[in-house]
Amino acid sequence: MGSVGLTLPWEHRISPEGGGEPRVQPSEREERNRVSDKLSEDAALAAGCLAGEMRAYERLYQVQGARMRNLARNLLGSSSDAEDAVQDTFVKIQRGIKSFRGQSSFVTWTFRILVNTCHDARRSRMRRKEQAQDDSEGSAPALEPRAPGSHPSLRMALERALQALTRHQREVFLLYEVEGFRHAEIATLLEISETASKNTLFQAKKALRSMLEPPRSAEAGGAR
Repeated sequence: MGSVGLTLPWEHRISPEGGGEPRVQPSEREERNRVSDKLSEDAALAAGCLAGEMRAYERLYQVQGARMRNLARNLLGSSSDAEDAVQDTFVKIQRGIKSFRGQSSFVTWTFRILVNTCHDARRSRMRRKEQAQDDSEGSAPALEPRAPGSHPSLRMALERALQALTRHQREVFLLYEVEGFRHAEIATLLEISETASKNTLFQAKKALRSMLEPPRSAEAGGAR
């Protein structure tokens, strides 16, 4: 499996259980302005793409392309597969733009297409892998990968732990903690409830902590 391309410093966001602190705490005015600008940009992109304006698609790629590649790379574990997934997503957006009804934000709608495209890519890759295994039966066994170094980096440990999550936990964690989607948006993206999104994020963080925290030793074993 390729290395997961985490590009944002999310390590510190795995807060202790019950912390409940928001990821970012902007002032109320800053938050209102940010939301207003976001909605205006989203509406403009939707209107332009619905009108078939190539400039709108170019703007969508300019604004969201890097973010889409980052999410796809984290879901697929490969930069080349991520690039293919993003390209396929834009083709699907253009072909299916008339199905956008404004029931969610336009960006959320595009990311839902991206997530589904990544699911399709993973299923296709698994089928190819299974076929290759069937074709290679009876051949010499593959070499075992080298054991990890005695002092792996924190990032590598985090990436391995992330891959050990369930697909659903990984998606919710990446969408919330890395890409910054709100639970309401994640609910639309993954077709789940907001409560399910929050619970899944909690379980994902709990699982990551259990994998990343050093095992507790009997520090006071000799003290009596």
